[in-house]
Amino acid sequence: MSRTYEELALYFADTPMELFGVYRTSLESSRIYSGHVHNPTSRCGVIIALEGEAEFVFDERERYKLTPGRVLIGGAGRRLEIASSAVGFRYCLAHYLPIRTAKADGQRRPEDISCVEAELDPELLRLVEQFAGAASAPDVIGKLNQRSLFYQIVAKVLQSERYQQNVDSYPVIEDAIRHMQAHFMEPLTLASLAGRYQMKPKYFSHLFIKFTGTGPIEYLIHYRMNKAHEWLLTKRFSVSAVARSVGYADPYYFSRLFKKYKGVAPSQVGFDSREA
Repeated sequence: MSRTYEELALYFADTPMELFGVYRTSLESSRIYSGHVHNPTSRCGVIIALEGEAEFVFDERERYKLTPGRVLIGGAGRRLEIASSAVGFRYCLAHYLPIRTAKADGQRRPEDISCVEAELDPELLRLVEQFAGAASAPDVIGKLNQRSLFYQIVAKVLQSERYQQNVDSYPVIEDAIRHMQAHFMEPLTLASLAGRYQMKPKYFSHLFIKFTGTGPIEYLIHYRMNKAHEWLLTKRFSVSAVARSVGYADPYYFSRLFKKYKGVAPSQVGFDSREA
């Protein structure tokens, strides 16, 4: 079951994970590995192809050809057969399970499988090497470092997939995001943002949604509300001052927006258990 990089990013951001082990594995050439055909996989995996080629077949029907840079994510409880190519296959595998599974219809299940593309650049290879090296650390700090590296690798893989799916628009949208974050306190509009890149608003919005999963103005509002939340938590600024600092001259309008996006009135930040 294929998932977009936005859905995968949301899944890993919102779902607590338990890690079980990291392995660097080499398969001999032209071999069939069928250990999980009668003994289904018990955990999800992040499988990063490093060298060679192999075909992963889940439940005799779902096939994925892995070559360097391709990454499989998920697959708990599935019957798996691996056929290595004539040149063999080498990969890195991290086992994990969600601590709590999503209950809402349409959300990701542990058995779902996604295949994404990642560039095997020096940064990703360095992270994989560090991740594998941290696997044996018995101390708490070592385990924390391993968890940190796991999420860095997932983020790096999904960023690479996002780039490859938006190779033509990537520079424009990345620049637009940087511009919005630097000028979020100013009266930005969809028309002014699109005009910055000589685009029609509808087309610019289409590219932005394809890249980030949300519209440009929605992105801007979320960014402003997050900034406002940070400043309100300090208890150093009034609601009116924070509203002006994130681009809203009307504190009442700001308060309505803040409650809509954060679930709590700005005056109650720090005192209400419901706050985001």
